[in-house]
Parts: sequence; C-alpha cells; structure tokens
Amino acid sequence: MPSYIVLGTFTDQGARTVKDTGKRADAVKDMAGRFGVTMKSIHWTLGQYDIVTYCDATDEASATAFALALSSAGNVRLQTLRAFSRDEMTGILSKLP
Repeated sequence: MPSYIVLGTFTDQGARTVKDTGKRADAVKDMAGRFGVTMKSIHWTLGQYDIVTYCDATDEASATAFALALSSAGNVRLQTLRAFSRDEMTGILSKLP
C-alpha cells in the first residue's frame, strides 16, 4: 500500500476558521476512508506548513482523488509527497546497475 506525507497550509478561509481545525481533521479522517485512504497521523506544525499528515492509500488514484476532494473544500492547500519505506527503497535500489 503506497504511503504519503501530506503537507498542508491554511488558506485564508482555513485560517479564519482555525478554531474548527480539530473538528475538520476528524471529518477529513472519516472522508479519507471513503477514498481508500488511511490517515495514520496528523500534526499541527510551526513554520512553512501548518499541518503534516502521514497517510496510506490503496493506490495512486485513490490518494489523488482524496487530495482533490480535500483541496476543493477550500481550507487547505496541499503538497503530497510519495513516501517509501526502508523495504521499498531497498527494492528500488536493487534495480540499479
């Protein structure tokens, strides 16, 4: 199952309603399941990004559909990074000449 690190920044709308971010996170976690995505963790952060999540998805299309649905709500802008486990990276490196 592919894993992803998702970096989020609040939009103006998301910042104005920041007091609801915990409730929104719960709703997003429920929504993720409908797309075949499991949110393993969510962290609110200081710095360039406001939120960092770690997710597993059944496939690339599911992860993309979830990200698009989440972005369309208008509270966050996302940057999604494909993450590889140590075993996956070992398999990738074994393909090198």
